[in-house]
Amino acid sequence: MSSSAPVLHLAEGRDASAIARLSRSEIEHGLAWSWTPARVARAIADAETNVVVTRDAKGLRGFGIMIYREQSAHLCLFAVRPDCRRQGVGSALLAWLERVAQVAGVQRLGLEARQDNAAAIAFYQEHGYRRSGVVAGMYQGIEDGVRLEKWLSSAGSSGAQ
Repeated sequence: MSSSAPVLHLAEGRDASAIARLSRSEIEHGLAWSWTPARVARAIADAETNVVVTRDAKGLRGFGIMIYREQSAHLCLFAVRPDCRRQGVGSALLAWLERVAQVAGVQRLGLEARQDNAAAIAFYQEHGYRRSGVVAGMYQGIEDGVRLEKWLSSAGSSGAQ
């Protein structure tokens, strides 16, 4: 287990292929490839999207892609390399994205996970996300998705959810 906190950076165009490969192996396995290098590159360049990464000597350790709207944000894609899990990498990436959303005035964060991905669902629940529904056939008609959401408290709010 690593004792140092992950160093996080906004993704650059050069990260698109590594992000797409990690998505392919860890998220999109068994599905047609949706988050190709070109699609990831568009997300990196999009002014309404943040793509955060952390790297080590082996390359990409993990990433998160979040799109921001006026009062909500959506975690589109999130993965940590298998050998870097349970070391705080995912927690650091998610916390960074949540802080940015809160500073931007976002009130609600949403995401989906494959229904059979119990580890991912548990990770998000450990970070304050709650199930808000199931979408039948969400993943290319092959697999159901679980919707999760988290309400952020903002400065001056009562904290009521």
